[in-house]
Amino acid sequence: MADLSAAAQATVQVRVQGAAQMRELGVSLAAFLRAGDLIVLTGKLGAGKTTLAQGIGTGLGVRGPVTSPTFVIARVHRSLRGGPDLVHADAYRLGSRLEVDDLDLDTELDRSVLVVEWGEGLVEYLAPAHLLVRIDRPRPAVPDGSAAEPGDEPRLVTITGMSSMITRLSQVI
Repeated sequence: MADLSAAAQATVQVRVQGAAQMRELGVSLAAFLRAGDLIVLTGKLGAGKTTLAQGIGTGLGVRGPVTSPTFVIARVHRSLRGGPDLVHADAYRLGSRLEVDDLDLDTELDRSVLVVEWGEGLVEYLAPAHLLVRIDRPRPAVPDGSAAEPGDEPRLVTITGMSSMITRLSQVI
């Protein structure tokens, strides 16, 4: 497969204020996605990866609910309206490309959007181009000095991909 690291890359950043806005971002992303697209989600535990995937599923109009695939590794959510299906995978327990290959995630790619949590450095080869979505949760203090409730604190979502994909994406977010 061709080395895409030399291809022109671009980045867009979005601030979200909690779980509801993370889902809304997912719905907006879904308007941009097409069958064959690979989205790699990365961030610490509880950052909002599954919440973003839920929004993508809602936006794609797939059979749900979209839940964390941690224990089943991958789930296929069929489209309810003739668009691309959603293949939602969790690579947290996978240690090599060989284990990724055993899942045959790319066999559905021609008719699906593939969203992989914890897949950075492991799944990018599955598609000719992909978006890397990094979710950072700064955990700001609230006025009384305590930490904000999990899920309510703002996140910084950084989306990196080939320039052509980012240009297409920036038209919908």
